[in-house]
Amino acid sequence: MTEYVIRFKLHERLEHIGVMSLFIILCVTGLPQKFFQAGWAETMILWMGGIDRVRWIHRAAGVAFALLTFTHLTTAIGMVITGRSGLSLVPTRQDFTDAIVTLKYYLGTSDIKARFGRFDYRQKFEYWGLVFGAVIVIVTGAVLLFPLPVARFLPGELIPAAKLAHGNEALMAFLVVIVWHIYNAHLSPDVFPFDTSIFTGKVSRERMEHEHPLEWAEIEDRRRRGDRKVWVK
Repeated sequence: MTEYVIRFKLHERLEHIGVMSLFIILCVTGLPQKFFQAGWAETMILWMGGIDRVRWIHRAAGVAFALLTFTHLTTAIGMVITGRSGLSLVPTRQDFTDAIVTLKYYLGTSDIKARFGRFDYRQKFEYWGLVFGAVIVIVTGAVLLFPLPVARFLPGELIPAAKLAHGNEALMAFLVVIVWHIYNAHLSPDVFPFDTSIFTGKVSRERMEHEHPLEWAEIEDRRRRGDRKVWVK
């Protein structure tokens, strides 16, 4: 019988569903506004009921995304401060070493494979890219949502600058998800055709041993000490 490790808790899975859903809504309503002169953008805007409705949906989704981001960051910081969570997502010098070791392995100049803990350098890069990208689009989105109050206290040039930064950051996030995340979650030979772990919370023992051997060693140690909370059948 295959053994599975509980890798993601329920609130983490729900959080991912929320981010994924809001990201799709924001891209579908935001990119046509950025490329409004293109024929496909005009068609999408008309299909969604016109520009006024598209803007309303985009702003509502943006506010929800901002609230979700704030909740995530405050919860994560609180868990670290209270000792209920570690700093497994914080990049370290070992991540740079692992990246070089992995590059050498892929190029065939070394037979040594990097050994990862709970998160590898690629996952950390994607996570912090999302966090910093979210901060940029939220701040610039707030400027665009309230341009008059902002212009009363800050230079007016900030408004078009925020518009440029907002659209370009959103486009970059879209491309990163399409190229980077879609490959890792769907097209990678290790998970093809679909990585279900973020939805089920479970990862097989064989996959853990292959992808996260250092974390697997910690789980085995906990198992030997009688802690079976990480296991399901």
